[in-house]
Amino acid sequence: MDLEEAREAIREIDREMTALFERRMRAAEAIAAYKKEHGLPITDPEQEKRVLERNTALLEDPALAGYYRAFQTGVMEASKRYQRRLNEGMRVSYAGVEGAFAHIAARRIFPDANPVSVPSFRAAYDAVVRGESDAAVIPLENSTAGEVGEVMDLMLEGPLSVTGVYTLPVSQNLLGVPGASLSSIRYVVSHPQALSQCAPYLASHGITPIPAGNTAEAARSVAENKDPATAAVASLETAELYGLTVLERDINDQSDNVTKFAVFTPGESRVSPRRNQFILLFTVPDVAGALSGAISVIGSHGFNMKTLRSRPVRDRAWQYYFYTVIEGDETSDEGRAMLEALSERCEKIRIAGHYEREIDLGGKANGTES
Repeated sequence: MDLEEAREAIREIDREMTALFERRMRAAEAIAAYKKEHGLPITDPEQEKRVLERNTALLEDPALAGYYRAFQTGVMEASKRYQRRLNEGMRVSYAGVEGAFAHIAARRIFPDANPVSVPSFRAAYDAVVRGESDAAVIPLENSTAGEVGEVMDLMLEGPLSVTGVYTLPVSQNLLGVPGASLSSIRYVVSHPQALSQCAPYLASHGITPIPAGNTAEAARSVAENKDPATAAVASLETAELYGLTVLERDINDQSDNVTKFAVFTPGESRVSPRRNQFILLFTVPDVAGALSGAISVIGSHGFNMKTLRSRPVRDRAWQYYFYTVIEGDETSDEGRAMLEALSERCEKIRIAGHYEREIDLGGKANGTES
C-alpha cells in the first residue's frame, strides 16, 4: 500500500468512524435520560473499567492496547460531557465571579445556561477547548479602552471559533464599604480597562488606581478588607452582591461606553446560516509593501474591512499579526478567491469566526468586564 492508498484508507475509515460515533452518542442520550430519571451520577468508574477491559480484549494486536485504551478513554470522556450537557444544561464559562460584567453578558446571551466562573480569559477559553464548557463569553474590545490584546492572541493561536458578537452598553460606578465617603477614598481597585475608562475622574479626585484581575473580584476584595480608604470600580449589581455603598455613579469618561463580547465555541454557529461578516487574522513577511499588498487583495475582491489592528506576535520580537473584521461571506466564490490570493502574500491566515451581525444586548449594565 503506497502513501496515497493509505491516506484514502484512513479517509474511508474516518467516515465510518464518524457515523459510528454519532450512533454511539445517540445511545448515550438514552443512558443520560435513564441516569437522570433514576438519580444516578454521570460518572461510573466501575462501568468504565469494564468497558475498557472488554474492548481492549477484542484487539488482535496486543501492541496496540495502550493506544486503544487512550482512544477509548477519550470517547468515554466525550460521552460523559455530552450526557452532562443533556442532564445539567448548557455550561458557559466567563472570567470573574458572580456579578462580574462578563457574567452579566453571559446571562443575557444565554439566559437558560449555567454560567461557570473561572479566573481568567484564557481559563474561560480553555474550558471550552477541554469540553468542560459548551461556550465562553469573553470581551473583545471596549469603546473607550480599546481591544483586549490577550483575547486577540487566543483567536490567533487557539482552535475555537467566534460564533457571535454582542454589544453591552455599560456604566462604571465607584463603590466603597459602608461608612466610606468620596472624601475618604485614596485608592481604587479594578480591572485595568475599567480603570482606563475612568482615568479622568480618578485623576481629578486624586485617587490612585490599583489593577486587579477583574471588576467583581476587586469589589469582593474591597468588601472583605473593609478599608474605608479603598474603593472599587464595578457594577451596581456587584455592589448589591457584596454589600458595598455606591459613592458615585457613571464615573466613566464617555457616556456611550460599550463593550463587545464574543461567544467562542468549538464549531460554527447554527443559529443563522447567513455570514455577513467574519474575523480574519494574518501575518505578512517583513518586507516593504507586504501589508498594503494584503489589504489591496481584500479590497480588490469587493470586501470591506470594518476594523484593522496590529498586535505583536508572542515570542517573536518585532513581528506583528493583523486583526480585521470584514463584511461579506468568506465561503462565497469571491471569498475563496480572495483567501487564495491572500495566502500567496501572507505567512499565516486564520478565519477566527463569522457571524450575521453584532447584537445589542440592550439595557445598560452598570459596569464592564473587560
